[in-house]
Amino acid sequence: MRTLNFLSAVHELLAPPTYLEIGVRHGNSLTLSRSRSIAIDPHMKPSKPIPEDAVLFEETSDAYFERERPLDPWGGKPVSFAYIDGMHLTEYALRDFINVERHAHWTSVVAFDDVLPRTVEETGRDPLKQTRAWTGDVYKIVDILTRLRPDLVTLPVATRPTGLLLVAALDPTNPTLRDHYEKIVEDAVVPDPQPVPAHVLERRDALDPRAVLSGSLWPILRQARNGEMSRRKVLRRVRTAVREEFGLGDVPVQRRVLRALRSRAVRTG
Repeated sequence: MRTLNFLSAVHELLAPPTYLEIGVRHGNSLTLSRSRSIAIDPHMKPSKPIPEDAVLFEETSDAYFERERPLDPWGGKPVSFAYIDGMHLTEYALRDFINVERHAHWTSVVAFDDVLPRTVEETGRDPLKQTRAWTGDVYKIVDILTRLRPDLVTLPVATRPTGLLLVAALDPTNPTLRDHYEKIVEDAVVPDPQPVPAHVLERRDALDPRAVLSGSLWPILRQARNGEMSRRKVLRRVRTAVREEFGLGDVPVQRRVLRALRSRAVRTG
């Protein structure tokens, strides 16, 4: 399943009242929105009709979130669904997530594009040398979030061409990534060629898109957004569903898996 088809299904299943997109380019993903939308891109060139409820900001995401009230276009309502597909470098993607989560509701979902590169060449950090499907080193976001924010539910999904990452169980009050941003970036940013682990290139741990779409995550989050359950109960149900349906979400299990993956990456060079 292609990424755009998957995102279209997420819009339908989640039915978010608000949608934020970072990285618009030609507007292919923005046209999928059925919600009041904010779209941010300093070099957008929409080639398709933009949804009537979309407000476009032709500036960087950093500049946008420096605004005193970035949620004003929605009357202060928080982000319900966000798609991060801006500058394809770890430090930018991480900053975007920090800013989005800070302005999101805890029932919201964030999707990152390009976390499953097909070749090492696609992960180069120099945008002037980008390939047709340049992913940059955004793939590192999966490890960063799983390792430093085990409270989050992270689901890598094997969409075509270069995968995406779904993030749920957000906590707008959690300062971990913001407080340690400089150190995270210092550790993550290295010269090309990037040390892409074999399990990333081979999509060993990525989930089937259709299985994710048929999961019980979506009705749980929709019910929670309507105030039908407490946050604690919702997050427990989300993690239980993810663990039972995909074998993910249990914090101790996540840590054991990460240790195994890092060990395997070292052995494979």
